[in-house]
Amino acid sequence: MAPAHKHHTINEGTVKVPGGNIWYRIVGAGTKGIPLLTVHGGPGAPHQYLKPLQELANQRPVIFYDQLGCGRSDRPEDRSLWTVERFTEELDILRHTLNLEEVHLLGQSWGSMLAVEYMLRKKPSGIRSLILSGPYLSSPLWAKDQRYWINQLPKKTRQTILVCETKADFNNPAYQDAVMEFYQRHLCRMDPWPPELMESMEGMGVDVYQYMWGPSEFTMTGTLKEADLTPQLHLLDLPVLLTCGQFDEARPETVALFRELIPNSQMHVFKGASHSHLLEKPQRVQRTLRSFLRSTDS
Repeated sequence: MAPAHKHHTINEGTVKVPGGNIWYRIVGAGTKGIPLLTVHGGPGAPHQYLKPLQELANQRPVIFYDQLGCGRSDRPEDRSLWTVERFTEELDILRHTLNLEEVHLLGQSWGSMLAVEYMLRKKPSGIRSLILSGPYLSSPLWAKDQRYWINQLPKKTRQTILVCETKADFNNPAYQDAVMEFYQRHLCRMDPWPPELMESMEGMGVDVYQYMWGPSEFTMTGTLKEADLTPQLHLLDLPVLLTCGQFDEARPETVALFRELIPNSQMHVFKGASHSHLLEKPQRVQRTLRSFLRSTDS
């Protein structure tokens, strides 16, 4: 234990899961209140970009972890480990190892699908609420949203993307430039990108991302390309908060569809923000999350 951000107590450690050890950090370890367990996106984009959430640790412990294959966790080269089932089991093992009997669960991007898969597959008790940030819950809808945004790009950029996708020429510098142009509009609109996002990018589990997802946010070639939880969202039986940015890769129109499918859900759109609204509008996001968490604590 050591003094941490604003005098919060930090606990760090590792947990053994199928395939290796995963790293975790608890901020506000001694704080009373139902803990918030965060589930990062990617797949393979480690926890650092979620760091603004540690501001909530004055009211409850906030737990971060890096999924196997990225960040500070082990990076085995066995591709058979990169399955939704194993990542769901990993989350379950972490929760039980840390004795999180009652917990709020926050999933961001791919982490939102993982959190919902955990609810549907494990049917766990003690989950007080779900927060789904920039939710990815359906590959077909995600792909549709990215095409919508691509159609807003300059003609030359659009053509570059289409040509490179047709040729599977994803290492082409022109494709990489187009990816960055897209990301600066819809992944994170801050200029320059904040250190937390850069740290996540540097710790990226590229192998996991490319195997499960693909070469970019909008070109899906991996094992998740057919994933779709929309037929099961009505089964979620707990309070759910959906958040997104105005220019989010998870378009507000699609997030509104998820809200309609999830019985006890509400939604908040952050104006001027994108997929990284936790970083772009930290105080607004934290205010919204605090209010929702308080309303579902009891």
